Amino acid sequence: MFNIGWGIFYMLVNFCFFLLCYKLFGKKGLYAWIGVATVIANIQVVKTVEMFGIVMTLGNTMYVSLYLTSDLLNEKFGRQEAKKAVWFGFFTLIMTTVLMQMVLVFQPQESDIAQGSLETIFGLMPRLALGSLTAYFISQFLDVRLYSWIRKYYPKRNQLWIRNNGSTMVSSFVDTLIFCSIAFIGEYSFQVWLEILFTTYIFKFILTAVGTPFLYIARNFRHEEDEPAKAAS
Repeated sequence: MFNIGWGIFYMLVNFCFFLLCYKLFGKKGLYAWIGVATVIANIQVVKTVEMFGIVMTLGNTMYVSLYLTSDLLNEKFGRQEAKKAVWFGFFTLIMTTVLMQMVLVFQPQESDIAQGSLETIFGLMPRLALGSLTAYFISQFLDVRLYSWIRKYYPKRNQLWIRNNGSTMVSSFVDTLIFCSIAFIGEYSFQVWLEILFTTYIFKFILTAVGTPFLYIARNFRHEEDEPAKAAS
């Protein structure tokens, strides 16, 4: 029960930080969130927890917030800004992976206490990063394209929830399928892999719905840089 209550609290804190990042720093804050969330999500995924009798990895809440961010950029600044943010997150993850693998190569001093912990966390990163990079690259660009496509049919301001949930729920399934295939096939039996796949997606599905009100709140924030998203973008 503790994990469930703490998980709900963590989710609220996560989405509140997302709001603060945009409220305080505007569009630059959204780019910063993309970079930070991409890295943190790939660190958190190393840890497994049990909720509702199901074993799952952490990082889902942070990862779902990436879709909220790209959808918000698409909504307020247009498709090109959303695509640029996706590229920024892609670069951030590559940079972190390369630098941390180089850090692990250094020979630690005898009294060093960090090497073992770093190896535990970042030693898994190459395979996780490969799965995450592939999944992130495909699913995020799919999300940007789907959001723009759905917007043609549901353009009204109060239809934001359709645009957000429609694009995210499709692209997050593609993301989960690709990531689980690269990161976990061969590590677990097919039955366990299938359970991880669907429980992870269902959890993301729920988080997407929960995150929608926060997206509405963020859209109402006003900054000098704001401009209507161009339909042609």
